[in-house]
Amino acid sequence: MKTLNQDIYNRKQRPIKVIQFGEGNFLRAFIDYFFQEFNETGDFDGNICVVQPLEFGRIQELQKQDGLYTLLMEGIQNGHTVSNKKIIDVLDKFINPYTQFEEYLKQAENDQLQLIISNTTEAGIVLDSNDIDDTHVSNSFPGKLLSFLKHRYDFYQGSFEKGLLIVPCELIDYNGSQLKEILNTLSKLRNYNDGFIHWLNHANTFYNTLVDRIVPGYPKDQIEQLQNENQYIDNNIVKGEIFHLWVIEGDPKIKEVLPIEQSKLNIVVTDNVKPYKERKVKILNGSHTCMVPIAYQYGVVAVNEMMHVDGLKNFLNAFLKEEVWPSIDLPLEEKESFTNAVMERFANPTIHHELLTISLNSMTKYKTRVLPSAIDYYQKNEQLPKHALFSLASLFMLYRLKKDDGSMLVQDNPEFIEMWEKLWTKENIKEIVHTVMSLDHWGYNFDQMKGSKDAVEKYMNDIQALGMKAALEKNFNL
Repeated sequence: MKTLNQDIYNRKQRPIKVIQFGEGNFLRAFIDYFFQEFNETGDFDGNICVVQPLEFGRIQELQKQDGLYTLLMEGIQNGHTVSNKKIIDVLDKFINPYTQFEEYLKQAENDQLQLIISNTTEAGIVLDSNDIDDTHVSNSFPGKLLSFLKHRYDFYQGSFEKGLLIVPCELIDYNGSQLKEILNTLSKLRNYNDGFIHWLNHANTFYNTLVDRIVPGYPKDQIEQLQNENQYIDNNIVKGEIFHLWVIEGDPKIKEVLPIEQSKLNIVVTDNVKPYKERKVKILNGSHTCMVPIAYQYGVVAVNEMMHVDGLKNFLNAFLKEEVWPSIDLPLEEKESFTNAVMERFANPTIHHELLTISLNSMTKYKTRVLPSAIDYYQKNEQLPKHALFSLASLFMLYRLKKDDGSMLVQDNPEFIEMWEKLWTKENIKEIVHTVMSLDHWGYNFDQMKGSKDAVEKYMNDIQALGMKAALEKNFNL
């Protein structure tokens, strides 16, 4: 059986219009898929030059297949299980700046270049004040990008027409704004002139983004079946869910460059990414964090299994519609549509998302993903957010569970693990509630939510005495 490459697949020739920092699974299942669609359904007509952001990466593996790879998309869509495959052919050039620094800078001379895309992990957009020598490759992503932009500025003698659209996809708040700020700081550390700094800020356009698609990566459990179906070997095949969302905050001129509306992709260009971030964090991530301690103690081990238990699914629906939706400043139909999509994603039989993997750092996750909705609900209604508080009680009970070796079942920061081990040694639920709900960690005084501590104590006693299923049935009309 032959390996996938251009000997067995007739790829189209297109000019390079995108520089992409990163070659990992997420970019190949998300951004590169989008550009494939822009080419096939719109008039973008452009390929991608991939820059390896770290000294070691996988561009050699991609080069062996001439940049070709298969994207497998599986999930639930409109109530039906869907599985699609597509060969992605937009990756056209590969640069390792650690060994090809001059060739890397030469890409900045490309007259048809339009966009910079990146996903260098959350740790990628950081200031390294040691990255001041631009005669060799920088360690940090901002340092590499700044050298690239400075070369383009010099080559085109500061022409404003040669500015680029810079669209980072790292999972941090206001990623474009943070990147722009770091580039400005680094420009001053490098003693770049005012002309370049003006060009950096006014010829180039920076965007903040929100990205959303679950990407399990290489489908090792399916690979033999897939190779038999495809009749070729693909060492770079990547799997992603059907659902996708890309929210881009900034100048709408990006729609003049990318045929977003023609593509029919789930891409939103907006002047405010915040409500979309809140929607994702509160509905998708908040659902995970709310349900993990409840579902696990109910006897479920994975998210998709949870969606087959009516009591758990009904609890989740009530939590979202009653306590979360009112705290998100978006039209009702958008919240409803997103929630329905999340429910389909959770039920996806092709993705086995274990609850315990989501439980990592649950103290902080509850604070950032669930508590804001609970506070908003109480302030608006002067009633206790009973679903959110039952989840908090369930979380406290989860921290009493141990593995076979005696260690804590839930992984968290060492100080929280030490606290929980000491508290559960005493088995005093009233003391646990008072101690934990009084922590500065929450950034909120639960005494302002009158009756919340009593409610959590009651729920914990019910869970301990009755078990999770009976405690749910006693306290909620499911």
